[in-house]
Amino acid sequence: MVEERSLKVISKDTTFFNKVSDTLTKLLIPTRIGINGMMINLKRSSTVKAYEQFKISEQANDVTKTAQLKNRYEESFTLYLESIDKHIMDSIYKKVKNNTASDFERNALANYYNVVHLKETEYLEYKYRKQKFLLDLDYQSLSANNKEKILKKYTPIYVERIDSLYKGILKNYSVKLADGLKATRINQLEIYKNIFLTLEDYIKNVLPIKIELEGKEKYSKILDEYEEYEKFIVGKLDERDFLEKNMILLGLSRVLFTHSLPLVAAEQCYNKLLRDTRNLISTTKIKTKKEEVYKMLLKLIEDYNVKLLSTKVYWDKPAERDAYKKFWDAYSKSNSDKEKEILSLRRELHDTSYEYEKYADVRKFYKDKLCDLGVMKKLKNSRKTLDGYFTKL
Repeated sequence: MVEERSLKVISKDTTFFNKVSDTLTKLLIPTRIGINGMMINLKRSSTVKAYEQFKISEQANDVTKTAQLKNRYEESFTLYLESIDKHIMDSIYKKVKNNTASDFERNALANYYNVVHLKETEYLEYKYRKQKFLLDLDYQSLSANNKEKILKKYTPIYVERIDSLYKGILKNYSVKLADGLKATRINQLEIYKNIFLTLEDYIKNVLPIKIELEGKEKYSKILDEYEEYEKFIVGKLDERDFLEKNMILLGLSRVLFTHSLPLVAAEQCYNKLLRDTRNLISTTKIKTKKEEVYKMLLKLIEDYNVKLLSTKVYWDKPAERDAYKKFWDAYSKSNSDKEKEILSLRRELHDTSYEYEKYADVRKFYKDKLCDLGVMKKLKNSRKTLDGYFTKL
């Protein structure tokens, strides 16, 4: 008689061999991390050394030697980035998979895949953002572990490289924005959003490092604006705060990213802010809040004209150039805030006249302001009939 036996289904995680396997995996992961971490340190040190030699040669004006050392530095830098990439795939991935990763490592892996998914559709952005991610990851790791001695030598490389990558990202967005015929309205809104997010990321995370490294004197022209921006870092922002923050970011970009976010792209960004601010004036019902938005609009008009249009050389339409020149001559000679406010409102009425119906509410608001300032008169909203009575129109 053949003994009949039933097969008992045992969970894979509870068998002895799998328990041993999981334990060994968890024990080996730190070893792998140690190896990868060691490789990153070696490649980083090699890159720092190559960079220093390249800079010394560059200062000595030895053209032939400088070219050779630059190539050596670039090769070393590439190997350094590859070592960080390998660390993510071999170590952080396995730690996340085995549930032994820290929150920092989990977030790093999630952000890594957010960058990698761009490869199929936005290769140029993927190329810039992946390098940026790898550099940030190593820099943050060194900072978190208080590696001050290493950071002192490494920071100049980090700043130089990360600066170049941000410029590449913004230049890419500028090209897309300029190609308005191919971009749908939804895509354009996404581009505007990405530009402001990239600017904020840079000013929040990179600019403080550059100021500390290069000194406040070099950034004296923008320190006041930078301090204004810092007020928006903490707390919840309403729509007006959000627009004002973006206005400050755009103003800072005219100094930090003059060529990467060229005048044409910056002008489109300013016009986007102006449209959003006008719409907010129209939709805001509380009088005090509407006044706050209006004050911001006046500041935005001033920024737009001082920081951008006053430097504009080429105009598509001569009539627009003449209208602006007339406005700017009067505005720059104004001696009071009242005069500037009147000129700004008249300029706004001119700029919104092409979309009269769309801006009907905000145009009425502007005219009421001009009446309050004593340069326009309100007409009675009535007419006299044949029998002598007044009727409301």
